[in-house]
Amino acid sequence: MPRPAAFPLLLLAALFFTACNPKVEDDRPGQPVKHRQEAFKALLRAIEPVGRMLDEAQYSAGRLAALNEALAKAREEPWHYYGPDTDYPPSKSRPEVWSQPEKFEAERQGFLTATDALLIAGSAEAARAAYDGIRASCKSCHNAFRR
Repeated sequence: MPRPAAFPLLLLAALFFTACNPKVEDDRPGQPVKHRQEAFKALLRAIEPVGRMLDEAQYSAGRLAALNEALAKAREEPWHYYGPDTDYPPSKSRPEVWSQPEKFEAERQGFLTATDALLIAGSAEAARAAYDGIRASCKSCHNAFRR
């Protein structure tokens, strides 16, 4: 536990680092970057419960079906917000999204194929393989196209 005299120094350091990294707001018309980020967060919220269910060995076909409904709704949404002139802060996308559109589209299709596999998974083993495929797809795209 820090000594009481060290607390003001810790508080000052925290304020300094916060000031050095201010949050950038999307102030463009229609806020496409903000909506894209929110759509990816919703997608993550749809996928994470599947991983928890599988990690905890609590597979249930009924629960997976309910979770897949949310996934089916969320999986298409982020891509609508990758339009021209949407590469600006607070975007974490690399310029390659726009300079290599065929590769970006291939990554998007890979993600949709991986989610298709989860949407039709009929067993814990199939769901695990599909979930792992989704994670690999996300990692591949992030490595290529995210800062």
